[in-house]
Amino acid sequence: MMSDDDVVTYEQLKEMMSTGSVQLFDVREPEELEAGFIPGATNIPLGDVEQALRLNPHQFRERYGVPKPGLEDSDFVLYCQRGVRSLTALETAKDLGYSKARHYAGGYNEWIQLEPQ
Repeated sequence: MMSDDDVVTYEQLKEMMSTGSVQLFDVREPEELEAGFIPGATNIPLGDVEQALRLNPHQFRERYGVPKPGLEDSDFVLYCQRGVRSLTALETAKDLGYSKARHYAGGYNEWIQLEPQ
């Protein structure tokens, strides 16, 4: 079961980003990112998440251009448009042993409302 510990708030995400301690993944479809995304995020569409997290670190870095999160990393954060797909992705990650992975439940919808334009 998911708990509050699995959720990152906007404020927490901003704090993580300001200290550079976040591995942020956007699980929306690539064309959705054309309208914008959270800076520093790497796109792994929801349908690819399980396969991506099963890659070895070398394959992961080659495909996505960033290091693969570690199983114990608490700075591993997933997000989507409004928190539905990222919750599914989080469940997948947890099933694969990413015990401290979290998701930004507000998603990109909340991000663009709260970010100063």
